[in-house]
Amino acid sequence: MKSFFMVAAGAALWGCWSLFLRPAGLSGPQSALLSMLFMALPAPFVLRREAFRDRRATIALALLAVCDAANAALFFAAIQRGPVAVAVLTHYLAPLFIALAAPVLIGERRSARALLGAPLTLAGLALLLGVHQGGFASPQTALLGGGSALFFMANVLAIKEAGRAFSPLAISALHAPLSAVALMLVFGQDALPPALDSRVLWVGGGALLCGLVGNSVFTVGLRRVPAAAAAALTYLEPLTAALLGWIAFGETLGATGLLGGAIVLATGVWVASESRAPKSPPALTVEPG
Repeated sequence: MKSFFMVAAGAALWGCWSLFLRPAGLSGPQSALLSMLFMALPAPFVLRREAFRDRRATIALALLAVCDAANAALFFAAIQRGPVAVAVLTHYLAPLFIALAAPVLIGERRSARALLGAPLTLAGLALLLGVHQGGFASPQTALLGGGSALFFMANVLAIKEAGRAFSPLAISALHAPLSAVALMLVFGQDALPPALDSRVLWVGGGALLCGLVGNSVFTVGLRRVPAAAAAALTYLEPLTAALLGWIAFGETLGATGLLGGAIVLATGVWVASESRAPKSPPALTVEPG
């Protein structure tokens, strides 16, 4: 159960980005690029040649770098083009994608609770974000958000595979430089901050706490948590973001939002508490690395 709490804590830290990004006031691409650069700072200290001997883990790390940049690019484009509620809701189709893909791509046992929990948490998130008010009036926003969900799915699966050889801190720090390059290729000069001032430090603080610490805690927990269950727990990110908006920025949730948040939390606990029997008797079990 400790591993589930670590995954949940990492997701909750991701939801704290608004505390740093709102005071900074930079655009999404600018914040993304700065975050990657700050997250890359420990790279020289965690670089271990022997880890790259695991070809499968190395490929996963490279895949993470590309997919993380694509995830950010599509998600920020969705935020810029249309209603935030539509962008965030479609982005969080990722847990459903992971629940369906993990058994096929990385051989995990299919989780019945994760499959049932994904649409339940999606419904709770819809209530939380108040989608009934804005509707899906922007198909482009929905498509961009859904595209980012596919890459976020790839992020979770790649992190799980990269953990075969790389430490949690190494995974966060080593993929970041390549992600920064990818963001520059996608956004060009629009990703560059206008000046090196206090706004950069605000984003840097978020990158260290929500990025490095959040990713590392999440990755440590992910080693013992099935990808489908971890994906359900990532719904704590938008839940945390909504609660902080209420507490720190005076954004009201209302009765519908509170109900949605309760559904998200209850479903996450239900999925995480599912008992999982071993795939085979211990004497015959061969762990996949």
